[in-house]
Amino acid sequence: MSQVTTHVLDAAFGTPAVGVGVTFDRQTPDGWSEVGSGATNADGRIPELGPDRLEAGIYRLTFATGDYFDATHRPAFYPEVQVVFRVSGTEHYHVPLLLSPFSYSTYRGS
Repeated sequence: MSQVTTHVLDAAFGTPAVGVGVTFDRQTPDGWSEVGSGATNADGRIPELGPDRLEAGIYRLTFATGDYFDATHRPAFYPEVQVVFRVSGTEHYHVPLLLSPFSYSTYRGS
């Protein structure tokens, strides 16, 4: 399992959000650099998103929520959701996203 994982749930349907594209970036002095990418599976998860070990720093997950809602034929307010967070150690970081067409929430999971 990679050091950072994510899970997307569609709160409007009460199901995993399947096929949400996610990019994983690290902040550098020159801007953002991609670390990994993927799409959520049938369980709404991406278990292998990046390397097993990350340097301490600021990272960002960008969820392609607009594409997901277009694919499910629903209007939505947010074309993408970005979650920026700090990695400071070697522990596992799980960043879930609870999503609906007009709102979202996130937290540090386990």
